[in-house]
Amino acid sequence: MPRAPAKPVAISTAAARRIWLRAQRLDERAPFGEGPDAVARAVAHLGYVQIDTIHVIERSHHHILFARLPNYKRSDLKQAQSFDKSVFEYWTHALAYVPTADLRFFVPDMKYYRREGHGWFRAVTPADKRKVMRLAKAGPLSIRDIEDDVLREKDHEWASRKPSKRALQLAFFEGHLTVSERTGMLKTYDLLLRHFGWDKLPKPATDNETFAYLLDRALRAQGFVSLDSICHLDAPSKAGVRKLIEARMRRGELLPVAIEGAGKVAHWATPEIIEATENEPHGLVHILSPFDPLIIQRKRTHLVFGHDHRFEAYVPKEKRKLGYFALPVLVDDRIVAAIDLKTDRQNRKLLMQQWSWIGDGADRKAPRKEWKRRIEEELHRFEAFQLGE
Repeated sequence: MPRAPAKPVAISTAAARRIWLRAQRLDERAPFGEGPDAVARAVAHLGYVQIDTIHVIERSHHHILFARLPNYKRSDLKQAQSFDKSVFEYWTHALAYVPTADLRFFVPDMKYYRREGHGWFRAVTPADKRKVMRLAKAGPLSIRDIEDDVLREKDHEWASRKPSKRALQLAFFEGHLTVSERTGMLKTYDLLLRHFGWDKLPKPATDNETFAYLLDRALRAQGFVSLDSICHLDAPSKAGVRKLIEARMRRGELLPVAIEGAGKVAHWATPEIIEATENEPHGLVHILSPFDPLIIQRKRTHLVFGHDHRFEAYVPKEKRKLGYFALPVLVDDRIVAAIDLKTDRQNRKLLMQQWSWIGDGADRKAPRKEWKRRIEEELHRFEAFQLGE
């Protein structure tokens, strides 16, 4: 007889917070150690680290790593990407750093773009692409190395007027080129096979292998998962991932969990995670990027932390509530404040634009004085990181 469906295990909001923080390694001060190897370990554990261009404070990829690597240096990421080659750039739900060991899971996308093209780069002509590939074969290059472009009109707001820039990006998505180095946001491209010293691309993962990769990545970095959290902005993968979840449930490798306040939204976790739900708050303060994995899935963050983070950089100034680039502040296991900061690099200062108490911090009975003291201590460390190197 088939096994009867397991009754969901009830998990309180407090337990859900601690499970997720443990999975994100935000409950330890230095969970991955130090240096370039620690960068590689952090990216491998999280699965990806999102790259973003906004530079009001330090860009998100550095910020996300700093939250988990207290002695993080930007040169550590450069070493990991350009010399150790333990991480590479590709598209997850956004442009991100990904473990090089996981590259085979992205080869199917590369082959798809080679075959079908990419909708963002339909304006790239065969001649444009031949030009950049010819230059890349001679050695690594950036857009600054190409001076003979005839500028074209943009076909959307974020497009480049330089045909060669679009062609480089298309060759990147197709897996012909990879980003071998970054200087700020200036990318240097190299032939992917030459950069990694390979004769050919790794064998592409099958669909079932990719579904297992997505599920395992989410379980490792999230603790408990839903279809939306596993397949963030990747709806086509949901059916395959659901089948895999059902198979693992039949084998007792996954159990259904009922997260307080989640209603009918199904969640799952491993038996080992469920057994470890009673750990205590960690006693740390983190000033988080709005692109941090703890924040970027807004519905999940709201469910677990009661904070509906709104990214207001693209909101008209008069309609902003928390500020242009508000950063959620985690104290112990609660998000209690949002701080809008700006780095004045010329005068070497971290400027406080706005401080808002949110979540439990909005409660007048909350220990705001103590929380403020602890947050200000972390702000000093954060300022040193902003102005370092």
